[in-house]
Amino acid sequence: MLLISALVLLIGGLAVYYVFLELPKSVRLLLLLGSIAAAVAAVYRTAIGHSLWSHVQGARVELRKVVWPTRQESLQTTLIIAIFVLIVALMMWGLDATLLWGVQKLTGRSA
Repeated sequence: MLLISALVLLIGGLAVYYVFLELPKSVRLLLLLGSIAAAVAAVYRTAIGHSLWSHVQGARVELRKVVWPTRQESLQTTLIIAIFVLIVALMMWGLDATLLWGVQKLTGRSA
């Protein structure tokens, strides 16, 4: 039941924002944000909301465990990737040129 009321609050806030265009935009925005906050509060009170919140908290804990690369490591990795892409592009260009030459020889046509 709370999920349905949260959905109604959210749709109501959106309706107020888009239907009552004669109200100042700041008032419509505040009403929309208020309806979003009320909908989030209603969802939080459900089992799904508690489960989602515990998942978010667990993700934040795991995010703190990440060892982020240094600036030098990022630059070195980016350089290696750029060189690899360049090498593969040259290989593809060479293969394309070779196949074009072979097809031209086989068909007797020239570009």
